Amino acid sequence: MQSKLPNVGTTIFTVMSKMAQDYGAINLSQGFPDFDCPPRLRELVAAHLNDRKNQYPPMAGIPSLRQQIALKVRDYYGYDADPETEVTVTSGATEALFDAVQAVVGAGDEVIVFDPAYDSYEPAILLAGGKTIHVPLSLPDYAMDWDRLEQAINSKTRLIIINSPHNPCGSVLSRDDFDRLAALIRDHDILVLSDEVYEHMVYDGEKHESILAHSELREKSFAVFSFGKTYHATGWKLAYCVAPESLTTEFRKVHQFVTFTTSSFVQYAIADFMAECPEHTLELPAFYQEKRNTFCELITPSRFTFTPSNGTYFQLVDYSEISDRNDIEFANYLTQEKGVAAIPLAPFYAEPPATKIIRFCFCKDDSTLEKAAEILCKL
Repeated sequence: MQSKLPNVGTTIFTVMSKMAQDYGAINLSQGFPDFDCPPRLRELVAAHLNDRKNQYPPMAGIPSLRQQIALKVRDYYGYDADPETEVTVTSGATEALFDAVQAVVGAGDEVIVFDPAYDSYEPAILLAGGKTIHVPLSLPDYAMDWDRLEQAINSKTRLIIINSPHNPCGSVLSRDDFDRLAALIRDHDILVLSDEVYEHMVYDGEKHESILAHSELREKSFAVFSFGKTYHATGWKLAYCVAPESLTTEFRKVHQFVTFTTSSFVQYAIADFMAECPEHTLELPAFYQEKRNTFCELITPSRFTFTPSNGTYFQLVDYSEISDRNDIEFANYLTQEKGVAAIPLAPFYAEPPATKIIRFCFCKDDSTLEKAAEILCKL
């Protein structure tokens, strides 16, 4: 049988987390917290589970949750999304990204991604019959290269996928970036898929610029967000997509045959929690900035060099002063022989640059970060 994805193996996140488990390493690779979600949210989940909220919810998500999402989008980004026709709850952000690509990309279409690109983008494009066009972000700050993007756009370009705050780099798009993107695609029939799952993790007094806040771009865009990231509950696999009615209609055609819907009692719990505890998202940037600062302070005495991350809960570090190994070899060595797991950047590139950079995840208890840093500072 001929594979539809002949060049796709097991995702690097699974590989490194398994390696961390096999070698008993501290897992600073895959992006999940080692602390629990808010106590009140757990109480609400248990209450709705025990209240027999166990059957199929509506395909697009329960109405109260979609209403809470619409209120949040209005309050944060100034956009009045219609919860009935523009908001869809999905089984995780990866599903939402996949659904959006399948909804609008066909055979021969080109989709532009920015390397290093999250590894679920290209398989979704290939399965839709499309072709992935890789545009590298500019080093060392992983900024948009507008000249290269303009050169990549042509009559076959159907979709551009952006990611801010950016995984794995932690860079953040500005309002000016969105204005420049809008100008570039204004005279083209091009859509945008905006991956914004780390929306509440932007630091140093900056704010997250959502594509939904851009009146021109939001009319031609899917915006994807994650409850798992926001509520420290990645295993619940709950997310949502906001898009204009015409795009949402096509999105839901795919969604209904991928997962159809997602856990009912968790949807009810999150809807209640959003209404009861709006302060959670307001406090999240400071919470994670403190984590970032703690980790950066702990590894400052090491031979790693770095610039503190602007967003996400990931920190890039340069290990040039420590080893000549490539990033995959160094991440394996670090995990297997030193006991700290990290993520190499090469798997996120079509053509990896000659850099020596790996990614650590700092959404961990301080005790975990301290143990990891003690090892890292001895390298």
